[in-house]
Amino acid sequence: MTPPDSGTVPRRGWSIAVVLTGVFVSSLDLFIVNIAFPDLARSFPTATLSDLSWVLSVYAITFAALLAPAGRWADQSGRKRAFLAGLALFTLASALCAAAPSLGWLVAARALQAVGGGLMLPSSLGLLLPLFPLERRGAAVGLWSAMGGAAAALGPPVGGLLVDAGWQWVFLVNLPVGVAGVLVGAWALREVREESRTSPDVLGALVLAVTVGALVAAIVQGETWGWTDVRVLGLGAAGLVGIALSAVRAVRHPAPVIEPAILRIRAVALANVATMLFFAGFGAMALGAVLFLTQIWQHSVLRAGLEMAPGPLMAAVCAIPGGLLATRYGNRLVGCAGSLLFAGGGLLWATATGADPAYAADFLPAGIIAGIGSGLALPCLSGAATLPLPPERFATGTAMVSMCRQIGLALGAAVVAALIGTRPDLAAFHASWYFMAACGLAGGVAMLGVRDTGPRLVPVAGAVAR
Repeated sequence: MTPPDSGTVPRRGWSIAVVLTGVFVSSLDLFIVNIAFPDLARSFPTATLSDLSWVLSVYAITFAALLAPAGRWADQSGRKRAFLAGLALFTLASALCAAAPSLGWLVAARALQAVGGGLMLPSSLGLLLPLFPLERRGAAVGLWSAMGGAAAALGPPVGGLLVDAGWQWVFLVNLPVGVAGVLVGAWALREVREESRTSPDVLGALVLAVTVGALVAAIVQGETWGWTDVRVLGLGAAGLVGIALSAVRAVRHPAPVIEPAILRIRAVALANVATMLFFAGFGAMALGAVLFLTQIWQHSVLRAGLEMAPGPLMAAVCAIPGGLLATRYGNRLVGCAGSLLFAGGGLLWATATGADPAYAADFLPAGIIAGIGSGLALPCLSGAATLPLPPERFATGTAMVSMCRQIGLALGAAVVAALIGTRPDLAAFHASWYFMAACGLAGGVAMLGVRDTGPRLVPVAGAVAR
């Protein structure tokens, strides 16, 4: 496959806009749903925090399991086709979420929404990168990451406004954007596909979903059931067996969910590990912050959304400069610096916040520091995990790093639910912030192992990457 030259692609500006819109709405949904948690708890009063956490976790687990096979399918069957199908399904599932009469319905609709996101996201970067010349692809990754940061910045305040009219509106907001994106994308996007065809590992994807689900369930229910309860131990054992089976599938299947040939590239493997660690901390931050502000400081959902916004806004502002800095100084140094700043924000929250509200002195500075760190780290994580790959593996590489991101988010939310679910006191939130800091630190250490060697020949699954 030869990617189209960026200067000859028709309707290039519209193509970039549609792809970035898809990335934006899928990221916006995560942060809007976080801010809706207090309202969901009132709508479903018999549900515990552990039950409600599945509204987030089922999305992340389903998303993670589908990303790699969906990325493979997008590479082979066409990235435009996969992107538009995913965006259409995501939009339809958003309507089903809004219509949910019960928590079980909502969780099921969220799983369907994740199927749409799983089709859409891996093909997004694969569609975006060929629209830019090689020397500007670092900036393209920064722009792609900035959409996630912008969604994170807008999610809390927009979610706070929408929740005032009912939590259903956090899903209904996706409908006009999704419909417009499908219509414009069908006209503007150009199809890009790989020549070879190998069926993706559907069974491997199911095994991965069950594995992550079992591990998340063990973490979520451990505090409630008891860590030595036979159910928790059984879930943990199922997770370990699933990890072993996933490793076997990766070696034996011609198109596995986790592709060993890609992970043999040192920068790609370490970037994926760093991504999982970083986003475990990010998931803890996203859920823990809204619960802290609404439960410990007793702020309204709207006020909490506005108070959370400056950190994600800094992430959006810093993402494009982060991509440019990575192009000049390397993903290793910039990504490590960003991860350490993120960890510093978590550590400051853990040591500075108290039971008495002191937003400007205690909460805001740490949020801004964590936001700057996120803005620097995100394009480096994505860039290190995808740019060493050949063009025909862009969607597959994006799927793998996105899969690690979603697994990390699910684990982070599960840890917060376990820490706060049974005793939502100040000490539990401080433990969440320490967990956030530890994940950021570990992600930064992993990024230090990335070696930025510049363009080189890398064998990947029978292809040659430059």
